[in-house]
Amino acid sequence: MQVSLKQLAILALATGAATVDAASGSGKTTRYWDCCKGSCGWSGKASVNQPIKSCDKSDNPLANMAAKNACESGGQAYMCTNQSPWAVSDTLSYGFAAVKLSGGTESSWCCACYKLTFTSGPVSGQQLIVQATNTGGDLGQNHFDLAMPGGGVGLYNACTNQWGAPSQGWGQQYGGISSRSACDSFPEKLKAGCYWRFDWFKGADNPDVTFEEVTCPKQITDKSGCIRSGQNPTAGVDGTWVPTATAAPKARGEGKLGIQEMF
Repeated sequence: MQVSLKQLAILALATGAATVDAASGSGKTTRYWDCCKGSCGWSGKASVNQPIKSCDKSDNPLANMAAKNACESGGQAYMCTNQSPWAVSDTLSYGFAAVKLSGGTESSWCCACYKLTFTSGPVSGQQLIVQATNTGGDLGQNHFDLAMPGGGVGLYNACTNQWGAPSQGWGQQYGGISSRSACDSFPEKLKAGCYWRFDWFKGADNPDVTFEEVTCPKQITDKSGCIRSGQNPTAGVDGTWVPTATAAPKARGEGKLGIQEMF
């Protein structure tokens, strides 16, 4: 028992998150960025202090949590650009994702955080802690659709209206752009999250993961505004990460996007 507690303590220090007695297992990842309001942005989805923040067309946080999704006709609520991923070290990043877990519902995963450890591809062994801000009707079980600018819009696209992206989004509709240089023409607020994919994420194409639920780091909840009832965000990890190389491998652009829930 002492060994187990010590291992948990080391894990919490290394990742900036405390493990909780909840969901864990093996899963898969895809990628997306459709600029739509996340499905965890409405009241009543889960027991939380408030839904995740959404933003207006100019990326200003909306006070009206009931604002209509920009992926619907006449909608004004978009995904906030600060819900892009960012690196805190060579082996750890923070971010957000659409999530679907076996045996669960949105009430069990909205605004929960999960520590993903990649088990395949160039990022094998690296870890990403994500908060669930969205879900998708076409996601499989234990599926994390990672939010990253330029990751593909899929069926729904608010990026054209918000940022003037091509009609099918940047790059391929599913999978997005295929080179780091394509990020250079992105809106300024989306560039860092786009570069992240080819720098820290090494252009990985839908790597497999193991996952476990953890208490959200404060650095994540400060961006989303959403905390699950009964949880106190951890101190998390602060850090300034600089890529070790100027070039990164290209992704194949084969990612499958999770469908945004429209209610």
